[in-house]
Amino acid sequence: MANPTNFGSGEYKLKAMHEARYPGGVVVDPTPITSGEEITVLYDGLLAASGATQIYLHVGYGDARDWRNIKAHRMSKTGWGWVKTLEMPDDSRFNFCFHDGYGNWDNNNGLNWSFEIHNGRRH
Repeated sequence: MANPTNFGSGEYKLKAMHEARYPGGVVVDPTPITSGEEITVLYDGLLAASGATQIYLHVGYGDARDWRNIKAHRMSKTGWGWVKTLEMPDDSRFNFCFHDGYGNWDNNNGLNWSFEIHNGRRH
């Protein structure tokens, strides 16, 4: 079964995500996020505008103030921005920010980005 999306698929999806012009140049699709499903993060924010040659998606899970399972994932540069696809674990929140590997960060003015991860069951 294909993952739900708000933006379509393939190159069209990336173009549509880019053209959505979300605040901070960050788009996550699909939302809401469901555990066990893949999501795509598109980034075209401050670091991209500064001409970074590589951008990393810095992620953690759980409480937005106390991340667990922290990892930095190398993003891929496309004509629409930097992209990374990840499978969501069965956890409470997906927290993330971005860096270029040279000490420059985009952390949404210290707030980072944080999305609830749903378990896929209706209550």
